[in-house]
Amino acid sequence: MAKQIWKPGTMLYPLPVVMVSCGDIDAESNILTIAWCGTINSEPSKTYISVRPSRYSYDMIKSTGEFVINLTTEKLARATDFCGVRSGKDIDKFAHLGLTKYRCENVKAPAIEESPVNIECKVDKIVPLGSHDMFIADVVSVLADEQYMLENGKFDFHASKPICYSHGEYYGLGDYIGKFGYSVEKKKK
Repeated sequence: MAKQIWKPGTMLYPLPVVMVSCGDIDAESNILTIAWCGTINSEPSKTYISVRPSRYSYDMIKSTGEFVINLTTEKLARATDFCGVRSGKDIDKFAHLGLTKYRCENVKAPAIEESPVNIECKVDKIVPLGSHDMFIADVVSVLADEQYMLENGKFDFHASKPICYSHGEYYGLGDYIGKFGYSVEKKKK
């Protein structure tokens, strides 16, 4: 098998694509689309987003020290794309897209009500990395839409139809393959 050698780049795909809401629900707020995000620790729960300092939301997040990660779905795909290509300094994205600001429990930034999961975050530190600065944050609360809750108390991500981002394109998720540890489970007789 032959492989091509490419210059160093971002080839770790697919990634979650999220809409990050920031600002203050009672004042100025905005939404930006982020694919550079993820979990960095379980206990305590920590996450990160990486944002270009030139983005309109950057100073909002830096000054308030808060943001909300809103998971995206197939229904929110168009809004997700729009929030990634249009600047909040030119347009009120909540109003333009008909998205509803939802009052959070622990941060002043609004959540997006139409999102099935909203992760309330408080910035712990900012790490300048080059093209982006990484906002490392504590997860202070998670809001889950009750319509996707199963009887056993588990959230049904598949039913919410999440999307991901892969090298400039959005995709729905595929079929269920197995749960963590299925490769070593003993088969029932």
